[in-house]
Amino acid sequence: MRAIYKRELLSYFQTPVGYVFMGVFAAIGGVMFYMLNLRTLSSDVLTFLGQMTFIWMLLSPVLTMRLLAEERQKRTEQLLMASPVSQTGIVLGKYLAAVTVLAAAVGLLNAYAAIILLYGKVYLSEWFIGMLGFTLQGCAFIALDLFISGLAQNQVTACVGAFGANLFVWVLDALANNLTVPAVTDALRFLSLFRRYEPFLLGQLSYASILYNLCFAAFFLAAAVWHMDMRRMRGRS
Repeated sequence: MRAIYKRELLSYFQTPVGYVFMGVFAAIGGVMFYMLNLRTLSSDVLTFLGQMTFIWMLLSPVLTMRLLAEERQKRTEQLLMASPVSQTGIVLGKYLAAVTVLAAAVGLLNAYAAIILLYGKVYLSEWFIGMLGFTLQGCAFIALDLFISGLAQNQVTACVGAFGANLFVWVLDALANNLTVPAVTDALRFLSLFRRYEPFLLGQLSYASILYNLCFAAFFLAAAVWHMDMRRMRGRS
């Protein structure tokens, strides 16, 4: 798994993917920070993080589109499956590489909190709780989009499919608010990643939301492993 992790992490910065992801992330963050905090002279950093949540819908497909789909497109998938690394190790190595790049980008947001600290007051406990929820949400989206990458035939299909899946997750709340069937509404709200982020935006450390994000990521990682194993078995038959 370590070899897979190192290879994928290096590939992010040997190609434009890692730089594009971090650059666009920082640019969007800078614009949002200016609009919500600098222009209004506000120290409300949790509102800033809340408005940044849409960034996962837009950018996580950039990190994941090549992870598994590229192996199939370049016809190296069978070689990878025949390696001594288990299917679980392959998926986890690729996932952790993407999460590392994500964590590096999220770390850039600390610069905005530091700017506010120079001229105002930031409640650091609230900031780090908000950052924890923000990062966990991003990790959940990465797991979902990695699974989509495993289903796709090429990188373009993986990116489009991941964006569609992310958009569906994004609109779950809107669907819940416009449906009148209580059972369906409750189910959609339960599944919503964005609703799970709400306690963090109030500065509350929600163990239920932490567990949900971890379980969400684990489910789609397990699904990606299962799909790879099925492809390997079909390749042998």
